[in-house]
Amino acid sequence: MNRQNLNNQNKSPKDNKGKYNKFIRFTGVALQMGLTIYAGNLLGMWLDSKYNSDKFEPSITLLAVFASMYMVIAQVIKVSKE
Repeated sequence: MNRQNLNNQNKSPKDNKGKYNKFIRFTGVALQMGLTIYAGNLLGMWLDSKYNSDKFEPSITLLAVFASMYMVIAQVIKVSKE
């Protein structure tokens, strides 16, 4: 066996924890995006019904899409700096 294999075998699972921790953070990203967009859609529908309009739902839903994308990008940048 070469040295690299011996070093990899001697590493404890604790050493690999940081490697997987970054990926675990992003398991809820799809749920977070979906809920943000859904909440924006509900808010837009409520505003449309309250003010008897049809402009709020698409505009607030689109704003929620951009907000959720911003949150994901900010998380990726934060994790990549660690």
